[in-house]
Amino acid sequence: MTDSSASPGSPEQPWFDPPFRVDEPDDHILPFVFNAPHSGAVYPRAFVEASRLDALALRRSEDAHVDRLFAPVVDLGAPLMCAHFPRAYLDVNREPYELDPRMFDGRLPAFANTRSMRVAGGLGTVPRIVADGQEIYRGRLPVEEAVLRIETLYKPYHRTLRGLIQRTARDFGQAILIDCHSMPSSSLGRDEAARADFVLGDRFGTACAPELIAGFEEHLKARGFRVHRNKPYAGGFITEHYGEPNLGRHALQIEINRALYMNEATLALGAGFSELVWHLRTVVAHVAAEVEAWAPRRMAAE
Repeated sequence: MTDSSASPGSPEQPWFDPPFRVDEPDDHILPFVFNAPHSGAVYPRAFVEASRLDALALRRSEDAHVDRLFAPVVDLGAPLMCAHFPRAYLDVNREPYELDPRMFDGRLPAFANTRSMRVAGGLGTVPRIVADGQEIYRGRLPVEEAVLRIETLYKPYHRTLRGLIQRTARDFGQAILIDCHSMPSSSLGRDEAARADFVLGDRFGTACAPELIAGFEEHLKARGFRVHRNKPYAGGFITEHYGEPNLGRHALQIEINRALYMNEATLALGAGFSELVWHLRTVVAHVAAEVEAWAPRRMAAE
């Protein structure tokens, strides 16, 4: 089953058909929600034309194929939500109005966060740069364009994600959000000891139960993967915003080294893709089985 906030060809965003989707299992039997907010690969023509970058360079910020990596979770019994719009166009892993005033013609709303570290780095809700630091736009954007993207894409996306989490918490007594991302291998440095296949982020222990991150770490390591916690990625806005473990709502960010499954220069799938899909499915199944054991004890204690 597929759902979205806008019907195909809607007048607000006619180039997205639809702007995002929710792949629902036949039977939602796991207390999980999976989310791939940066795997979108639909690039509006006007956006590409306004950019100083070519199409491939624009895709440097994209978590290419992550939605496909996690697709088997639907068969396991959990919904998977995926953006279709690209991260370079709009980043839903930010506050709703985390914006750089230097990017726009016109005055931003007074409540906009213009001073965050992410804005300073060019990676706000409407990014100024792609992941490798190149400037996206030829010139300034009308401020109305930023507002349009936020009102018609960002807010419906989070409204739907919030609804999935609330439904899961209602049906299971808890909800576990897994925020699915990928990372360039170059971001991990050249030191072999610093390199990782996976980085698990729980906002330094504040976004989920310790058993959850420990379970993913244990089962990934058991398959020979190198796993780091919180460095260099501790989780973004989604992990921080939806992770409320004291209320039985857990959020964990998973970053996957792109070199494991794709050619980072061309974005083509690599020989390791199918095997990685199998590993991820197996790890999720194992962790889900363990959740049934620790969750009731935790809820009783609280």
